[in-house]
Amino acid sequence: MQYLVTVIEEFLPGGVRADESGSATPDEDGAIAEFNRRLKADGHWVFVGGLASPSTATVVDNRGEEPMITDGPFLESKEHLAGIWVIEAADLDAALKIAVEASKACNRKVEVRPFL
Repeated sequence: MQYLVTVIEEFLPGGVRADESGSATPDEDGAIAEFNRRLKADGHWVFVGGLASPSTATVVDNRGEEPMITDGPFLESKEHLAGIWVIEAADLDAALKIAVEASKACNRKVEVRPFL
């Protein structure tokens, strides 16, 4: 079964990003690279990717008469998605075990959701 593991970037009070660079530190980069190597070696790797800042987002809504295209994120929030892993795991327990390692590697909270 495949699971989506999303990386959650947090904002500090006052709307300042916890990591102004929007990217991992060199230590985090190394830990993430090692984690990704293990995912591949263990057969859990499907896809990974980092996401640009929410300020680069564009929202498209074509539910009405005319499409509406607006700049900026869909939601203003103290947290946003910073990256994703799509993993293969036998079940939720196995996916959660992998997610625990992912959170440690990227030094951020992660969310796990199964694909339908």
